[in-house]
Amino acid sequence: MKVLIKQARIVSPSSPHHGKTMDILVKDGTIVQIANKITEKADHTVENPQLHVSIGWMDLFADFGDPGFEHRETLESGAAAAVAGGFTSVLIVPNTQPIVSSKTQVEYIKQKSISLPIDILPMGAITKQAEGKELAEMYDMHASGAVAFSDGWQSLQNAGILLKALQYVQAKDALVIQLPNDQTIGPHGLMNEGIVSTQLGLPGKPPIAEELMIARDIELLKYTQSKLHITGVSTKQGIALIQQAKQQGLQLSCSVTPYHCFFCDEDLMDYNTHLKVNPPLRTREDMMAIREAVAKGVVDCISSHHHPLHWDEKNCEFEYAKNGMETFEAVFGVLHSVSESLDMLIEQLTTRPRRLLGLPEPTIQEGSPACFTFFNPSEEYVFDATMIQSASSNNAFIGKTLTGKVLGILHKNHLVLTA
Repeated sequence: MKVLIKQARIVSPSSPHHGKTMDILVKDGTIVQIANKITEKADHTVENPQLHVSIGWMDLFADFGDPGFEHRETLESGAAAAVAGGFTSVLIVPNTQPIVSSKTQVEYIKQKSISLPIDILPMGAITKQAEGKELAEMYDMHASGAVAFSDGWQSLQNAGILLKALQYVQAKDALVIQLPNDQTIGPHGLMNEGIVSTQLGLPGKPPIAEELMIARDIELLKYTQSKLHITGVSTKQGIALIQQAKQQGLQLSCSVTPYHCFFCDEDLMDYNTHLKVNPPLRTREDMMAIREAVAKGVVDCISSHHHPLHWDEKNCEFEYAKNGMETFEAVFGVLHSVSESLDMLIEQLTTRPRRLLGLPEPTIQEGSPACFTFFNPSEEYVFDATMIQSASSNNAFIGKTLTGKVLGILHKNHLVLTA
C-alpha cells in the first residue's frame, strides 16, 4: 500500500524535517521519501489545508474493560476510540475481570490486539487481584509484555507493599504508576470538598486525600531510588510537591487528565454525573494551576483516563453514579483549547510517555516505519456525540466548542482517516 501525505507541517523535534512543510511517501508501512513535492501515484492521499503530522500519540492510562466488562468497552471498540483521538499506542489499566495480575492475562491482551491498528500495551497489577495485599507475578508479567505496573483505579494504600514494588521493578527498570487517593480520608466523598460541595449538599473529598498520598509516595521513592509515575494529579499543591521532588533529582513523573484541565467543581452545579470522576474535579484555582503546569512542561505527559461506563452506571442519581469519563476522541481538542504551546503538547503526547516506559521512539525520516498522527490544530468545532467511537458515551465534552481536530493515523500499515 502506498500513501502520499501532501504538504504536511511536520511537528517532530527528533526529525531533521521538524517545522517544515513537506510531502511524505509511505510504502508498505515504511517512509520511502520526504520532499518538497512528490508526484508519484499512490493508493491513498492524505490532504488538508492545515495538515500537520507528528509521530503517533501515546496514552499512559486508559480502561478498555476487556475481558469481563465488554458491555462497557472491548479491545476493538477501545482501539477505534483511541484512533479517533489520534493515539497509536495505549497503556491499559489492569482492572478487568479477571484482573491482569498474571502472565496469562497479559498474553491474552497481547495476542488479541495484534491485528488492531494501534499498539495496546498491558499494565500489570502490582498486587494479586489488585487487592493491595500481596505482590502479583510481576516478573512473569514483565517477561510476557507488561511494560508498567499499577493497581489502576485502586490506589495502593499499603506503604509497605508499594515500597516492595518499587524495589522489585528496579531490576527491570520498569515503571510503577500510582493514582493518588488516600481512601481513608473522605471515603464517602462524591466531589471536591469545598464551597461548591457545601452549596450542593454533597459529601466532599478533600484535596489532602490526594496530597498526602503524593507526599508519602515521594518519601518511598526517595528511600528506594526507583521510578514512579503519579497520574491524575488534580491539585495545585500536588503539582508543587511533584515539582519540588523533581528538583531533588528523583525519577518522578506525573500526568494529568483532559477533564481536570477543562472543568472545575463549579461545573457540577447541575449534578452532571458525567463529571463524577476520581480524583474529583477541584477548584478553579487548581484547574488553572494544572493548565499552567501543562504549558510549562512540569507535567510530563497527558493521560486520557478514558473510562467508558454503561448507560445505567451514569444515568442515575449523582450519589449512585460510578466515577469515570469516556474521553479519547476529545483529548486533543480539549488540551489544545486550553494549552499555550502546541509543540509542548505534542511532546507530552509523543516522546515523553515513551521515554518514561523506555520504549523506542518513532521518527519522521526516510527508512523509518511510518507511525503518524494527522491533525489540524486550528480547526474550531463543536464536539458531537457522533464523533464517539467507544462502546460507551459517558463523555462530558459533548456540546463543548473545542480547537484542534484529529484527522487520522497511519500505523502498522493501517491508514485510518477520521475527518
